[in-house]
Amino acid sequence: MFVDPRTADSLNRAIFNAIVAPRPIGWISSQGPGGAVNLAPFSHFNIVSTAPPVILFSCNTPADRAEKDTLANVRATGEFVFNLATYDLREAVNRTSTPAPYGTDEFDLAGLAKAPSVNVAPPRVAQSPANLECKLLRIVKIEPERPGDTPSHVVFGRVVGLHMQDEFVTAAGRFDTVKARPLTRLGGIQYAPPGPIFEMPPPFRRAGEAQAGD
Repeated sequence: MFVDPRTADSLNRAIFNAIVAPRPIGWISSQGPGGAVNLAPFSHFNIVSTAPPVILFSCNTPADRAEKDTLANVRATGEFVFNLATYDLREAVNRTSTPAPYGTDEFDLAGLAKAPSVNVAPPRVAQSPANLECKLLRIVKIEPERPGDTPSHVVFGRVVGLHMQDEFVTAAGRFDTVKARPLTRLGGIQYAPPGPIFEMPPPFRRAGEAQAGD
């Protein structure tokens, strides 16, 4: 089966979310110029670089306003926080997806505690095992091309602060992803915790790296 999305009028665009899966969830807290706090999950999210550390999330354009509250806040203040969404926090993550009026505090809506950030103003989700404080790098607008398309904005943020709960940091100083059980997004209303974890040594040697047996 082959489908050309440029010409297939009956294509359900949500199929791409089911194919490009699982995806990490961008659980983003932001704060408006007047101090109103927002917390919302985004299913289009990922890390771009580790040196420097840069992450991105993408906002589509909602039907009831010019842009999502998160995007408006980040555009105005240049700051946001990524909060790791986990399986244990799944119900709270889902509640914060409610399209509430601007000014609604989703922390309160989902029964979540706020924790102060260090280098940015927006608060963190206290119950989340890890949080990344970010400064806005740039916003890239994806223009619609065909009828039915909507504008999207990709937000790039440089990480300026990292918080990790001590119980999720190993003796070697690594973050214990298995213990944290990140929540991932699939297609439709499907979510999933991480499946079985395994390790595979790379079949190559990085520059300047000794290989086993040398």
